[in-house]
Amino acid sequence: MLFLRGFQHFPYKRDRDGAWRELERSLKRLNTDYLDLWQLHHVSFSEELDTIFSPSGAIKALEEAIQQKLVRFAGITGHHDPQVIAEGLRRYPFHTTLIPVNAADKHHPHPFIPVVLPVAQEKNVGVIAMKVPAYGRLFKPGGLTGMEQALGYTMSQPGVHCCVIAAETIAQLENNVNIARAFVPLKKEELTAIAQRTANIWEDSTFFRSWT
Repeated sequence: MLFLRGFQHFPYKRDRDGAWRELERSLKRLNTDYLDLWQLHHVSFSEELDTIFSPSGAIKALEEAIQQKLVRFAGITGHHDPQVIAEGLRRYPFHTTLIPVNAADKHHPHPFIPVVLPVAQEKNVGVIAMKVPAYGRLFKPGGLTGMEQALGYTMSQPGVHCCVIAAETIAQLENNVNIARAFVPLKKEELTAIAQRTANIWEDSTFFRSWT
């Protein structure tokens, strides 16, 4: 299990100077002198990659921060286009990626699981899964029966190392923790059956893919 002292997504700054200012503000707000993980957040388009990796791009700030020991690890996140995230992993040795991994993914015309996970495994990149229950929309009538299925499906995907799941109450948090502790990788037939339960609700459950 990985415990982080602090991690920060710098929102939408793709240039070196803008990203550096975001880092300085984050360190001040968090009252710390370093971050364990600093991630290029919500990278959605190939043009953003070109800016990030340009001579004056945000990657320069990230590299300088690591050299100065202000940041330990580098990551990239996104939930719009899996091809963009996969290309980012090919272009730079990131330590982590934060992407949506849930039971509705396979029904989307541009799924993350078959596009990003193989690249992450090849590059030895840690995968942090988000949107696991799709803000609870996977639990609609006819969908998944509970977090056991949602978390079980996500954590059973090859290459997924951990999940970020929101909780609205202490009881909900405790339930999620208990389910995670009892997790056992699901068999192929179980994964197929869980994914099939989202076949009629996948569009509403992948609404976040339109966010750019």
